[in-house]
Amino acid sequence: MPNSHSHPRMGVVVGKKIAKRAVQRNYMKRALRELFRKAEMTISAVDVIVRPHKSYTRADFALVQSEFHDLIAKLPQFNKDR
Repeated sequence: MPNSHSHPRMGVVVGKKIAKRAVQRNYMKRALRELFRKAEMTISAVDVIVRPHKSYTRADFALVQSEFHDLIAKLPQFNKDR
């Protein structure tokens, strides 16, 4: 959703059903926040909530990264590039 701030914001929700251990949940959140931080200059002022449906590890980071960028690209009305 568009927000009234001059920058994008992201919320991350990783439930216990997805990853049982806090270490796993925290890694997932850290990885998503880093991806968002790197892409935030190309995103206009929107609020984004990310809720993974499957657990992932460091070995899956490249796949998660490509999926994240694909999801951000699906919001062309919010991208600064377009």
